[in-house]
Amino acid sequence: MDASTGLPGRPESSLSPGRPEFTERMEAARALDAGALAALLSDPDPRTTARLAAAADETMRAEVGDAVRFRGLLEFSNVCRADCLYCGIRRSNGTVHRYTLSRDDVLAAARHCVEAGYGSLTLQAGERRDAAFIDYVCRLLESIKTETRGPALPDGLGITLSVGEQSPEVYRRFFEAGAHRYLLRIETSSPELYARIHPPAQRYADRRAALHAVRDAGFQVGTGVMIGLAGQTVWDLADDIRFFAIEGVDMIGMGPYLPHASTPMGSGQHMSDDERAQLLDRTLRMIALTRIVLRDVNIAATTALQTLDAFGRERALQGGANVVMPVVTPVAMRSGYQLYDGKACVDEDPTMCAGCITGRVAWTGRPVEANRWGDAPHFARRKQG
Repeated sequence: MDASTGLPGRPESSLSPGRPEFTERMEAARALDAGALAALLSDPDPRTTARLAAAADETMRAEVGDAVRFRGLLEFSNVCRADCLYCGIRRSNGTVHRYTLSRDDVLAAARHCVEAGYGSLTLQAGERRDAAFIDYVCRLLESIKTETRGPALPDGLGITLSVGEQSPEVYRRFFEAGAHRYLLRIETSSPELYARIHPPAQRYADRRAALHAVRDAGFQVGTGVMIGLAGQTVWDLADDIRFFAIEGVDMIGMGPYLPHASTPMGSGQHMSDDERAQLLDRTLRMIALTRIVLRDVNIAATTALQTLDAFGRERALQGGANVVMPVVTPVAMRSGYQLYDGKACVDEDPTMCAGCITGRVAWTGRPVEANRWGDAPHFARRKQG
């Protein structure tokens, strides 16, 4: 056992020089064999990506169904106390025009989600811990639940909240106010890599403790990682998948690392077409393997995938992902919430996003689950266990 991560020690790779058959490697991956996971992530055979996608799709249909679950994504504030070295809205980025949406704007976006049949709303913002912000978020949650109840949604919109690290008491307040899912990305399960992409004041141990506090508050727990960080190995990514399994998380939001020019990590960075293709392939393999290993969780096809490749989200939906998050942030504010350069959908209003994403899902041949919260079966089974 690695005391710093809580993960079992890395076993030796079970792969012989001749490489076992694909099905054998899949079974080893399901058993959290780090060697098998790393080998499937790095296998140079391009057919491996398609095989993993097919296995992930089969697993998804058996465990969570074939319907795609929508979450309207509202980026309601870009004010942030954190200073992550990769993030475009980091505290030290003085080029960002800061905003916090009014209650009326938030409720208008929530009503749009109801009208569009999304069933759920994700409220995302930069991290703040001041009392005024905490109180504001609690009032928003209570208002959204009250004002979105109706025949289609008797209990109002389902709400996922993502506002960073908070105290256990604050998490409990958020849960009692009406949020029932919480997304707190670990970004990487490697303490060493985590330290390289954050300032010293932001500690891996604190992020792990916050994830545990989210669980203790009663939330469905969401986390995720970035794929393609400098210095990241396939062993790191294999450990990320094992981390998800060992922590027993209910939902995953992960995607490619895309640089922002106004950050320490992103300055001067440029990807070639070949590098973009390789990053897309590895991200799709991560999504597929996470589905294969975790089985009954929710996995998002993120906007970053569409930014990387015009059909990135569709390919994720064909390989294990079952959640998409059409943006409902007012168009005037979207340019202020760019965590990375070139973010897709910045100029589309919520109605355009709704039509676009519905068409993209239809292209994959999968149905949309309308007017449902779309909770992960994993959460119900975890609570029963």
